[in-house]
Parts: sequence; structure tokens; C-alpha cells
Amino acid sequence: MPLSKPKYSVVIADSQFLVTESLKIVVAQTSLYQPVVVAENYDHLLQLLASQKVDLLITDHATFDYPSIHAIDELINNHPKTSILILTNQVLKPDFNELTLAGVKNIICKTTDRSELLMAMEATMRKKKFYSEEVLDLMMENPVSRNKTEALPQLTTTEAAIVKMIAEGMTTKEMAAKKHISFHTVMTHRKNIFRKLNVNSSSELIMFAIKAGWIDNIEYYI
Repeated sequence: MPLSKPKYSVVIADSQFLVTESLKIVVAQTSLYQPVVVAENYDHLLQLLASQKVDLLITDHATFDYPSIHAIDELINNHPKTSILILTNQVLKPDFNELTLAGVKNIICKTTDRSELLMAMEATMRKKKFYSEEVLDLMMENPVSRNKTEALPQLTTTEAAIVKMIAEGMTTKEMAAKKHISFHTVMTHRKNIFRKLNVNSSSELIMFAIKAGWIDNIEYYI
């Protein structure tokens, strides 16, 4: 007999009862996930993450009792093997910026349907970006118009291509293979891009590119 595929463990950290109960039902109807565990509060969530293997954390940064949004950053750093999907009522621009800088790449709203929720869960588990339509609208809000780009730092053609590949989630090794250049050369381009744009991380770089209007294709964010 073929061995059955292992099921992923899921923890929900959300203070809204109807949301947690609905998620438990949806997850129970799939064959990929184990029955979910609901974290009662922030301390309980930390205990769960420390005491057992958690593959997927579905949480709402706004309703759960996190001490601050920076707690999400700490979760990512302390539990790198746990994938995090933000499921929230509304995403405000400041919160979105902070979540993005923390490394969150999967954010959907609670208005999502079952199909999109499952797609978001799958993408999160596969370490792929996934944003709901409302979040994408927020990302594209008030981009700098094309006729103002002269005031922006100018990148070379290769540097601009690397920015797009970073936004696509490509690794340095993959970028080097695609551009037929060395790993070291890609790293040099990255350093030059970060220096020119005065950014310190890939997340900051992507946000800068979105605001500048350099990236306007939905495929870069999903």
C-alpha cells in the first residue's frame, strides 16, 4: 500500500468565535490538514509554537491579543518553519507596511470565499506570495506617476530587471542563472540597488518599486 501523505498541522490565532469555528469546518473538509488547534491568547500561542510542530498559522494581527504588530516579526524570526497567513477584516496602509517589512507575504481579508481561502493556505504552505484583491488594491494605491520618475533614483536596465525578479521571489542563484551572470555579480547589483534606493531589505525594495510605479503587474504579488 502507498504511504499516505502527512497532514499539515494548523493553528488559528483569532479572537472572533464565528471566524475560528468557520475555519475549523473548512479545514476539516480538506484532506491536507490535521484538525486545527485554536490559540486562546498570545501566551497560549507561544506555548503551542514552542511545544509542537506548527506548519501553518492563520491569524489576525488586529483582533488577536498581540502586544504589538512587531510580535508577528518575532514569530517569523523565532519560528521560521511555521508559515503565516494573515486573515483580517481590514488592512490599513500602516499595518500593511509593517507586516510587509516583517516578512509577511500572505494577507487576505475575511470577505474571501472558501476557494480563495484554500488557495491562500496552499500558497502560504508553498512559500508563495498571496494577497486578496482588497490588499492588492491597497498595494497599488497612489503610485508615483510615470512622468515623475525622473526625480527617482535611476537604475540600469539590469538593475531594473533584478528588482522585478526579486519581486517575483526569485533567489540570487535563480537570478544569476536567468541573467547568465555569476552569483557574485547579482550580489553586487543587489548592493547597488539597495544603496541607490536607500532600502535595507527585499521587502522595503518591493514597497519602493510599487510606490514608484515600477511594478504594476499582478503576477509579481501572487
